[in-house]
Amino acid sequence: MSEFLATKLLGSDISVHQVGYVLLAIIIGLALSWVINLVLSRVADKANTDSIRGAVIIALDGPLRWAIIVSAVWIAYVIMMADGAGDRALAATALGSLKLLFATQMPFLMWFGTRLTNGLTAIWGDRADQTASTFDDQLVPVVRTLAKISILVVGVLVIVQNLGGQVGSVLAGLGIGGAAIALASKDTIANLFGSIVIFVDRPFMVGDWVEIGSQEGTVEAVGLRVTRIRTFANSLITVPNSALTTTAINNWSRMRKRRIKLTIGVTYDANPSQVQAGVASIRELLQGDERVSQDFMLVNFTNFGASSLDIFVYAFTLTTRWDEYMQIREELLLEIMRRFQDIGLSFAFPSQSLYIESLPPGAPEAMERELPR
Repeated sequence: MSEFLATKLLGSDISVHQVGYVLLAIIIGLALSWVINLVLSRVADKANTDSIRGAVIIALDGPLRWAIIVSAVWIAYVIMMADGAGDRALAATALGSLKLLFATQMPFLMWFGTRLTNGLTAIWGDRADQTASTFDDQLVPVVRTLAKISILVVGVLVIVQNLGGQVGSVLAGLGIGGAAIALASKDTIANLFGSIVIFVDRPFMVGDWVEIGSQEGTVEAVGLRVTRIRTFANSLITVPNSALTTTAINNWSRMRKRRIKLTIGVTYDANPSQVQAGVASIRELLQGDERVSQDFMLVNFTNFGASSLDIFVYAFTLTTRWDEYMQIREELLLEIMRRFQDIGLSFAFPSQSLYIESLPPGAPEAMERELPR
């Protein structure tokens, strides 16, 4: 039996019993991973998935099991390499392979960090949906992206260092090439600074109705590079964040009141008393409507127009909802029509009166009868 265990495989220096160490380690690792998976499953059933504890347990499932299997293989490798060389050689081999172990474990730690980031930001996103403010709604995806990038960068640097690479020289190389990278990605950097401006100044939130240049719609998402706007035609517009630092942003959702601005024209056959009565009637209508702001309003006869006597109406509704505003505006206009009808005022429309001083000789007699007397 001892001769069989000492047999070398395929002319190499690896014997049967050394391979047995590896297989035993793999079996033990699989058994431990199965036990841990069973324990995590039972704990996860009792834990609230919307809690931090539940997010950690869910994130551990997978990375922890594979990390245990790889650690078991590493332990078997150390024992196999130091087989028969004594405890001192075993310790030296383990110490020399420790950095390799860290390098092989980092991908699982990065995997765990990524899964944990997804879980925690998902919980944060659910809680953000329940708040009135939309600032945290647009902050969640940004934090998620930054956290994943940080985990990736740190993990790669740790792996390089443990594999014998010089992290300092890598960072120095990045510093030397930083100018070229910055020049090549100046638009990306500008968009990044634009996103910082958005989060600091908060010119709009997710869900706001905005008008940015010629683009108008509802803000659907704010990222590190672009802002997505859903137009009223249901198309999706992507606006670079760098453009938001140099373009005027009109946030219609920030209105405290919504404006009604009208110019009502009545015909020139109206007498001054009727026009004055019409102005007073509109003013009385607005002052008696509790849906109209009483802080400021204007109703005045303002102009002798080309084809009408113009009455200027300027007021605000207390609601800023577009549908409610349109309903109030409709009801006010209909009531103005009724009141003008009672007063005897008629609405003017663009028209011209043509007066002919004289007709050329030989004009039909019918045309002469149409001349003004």
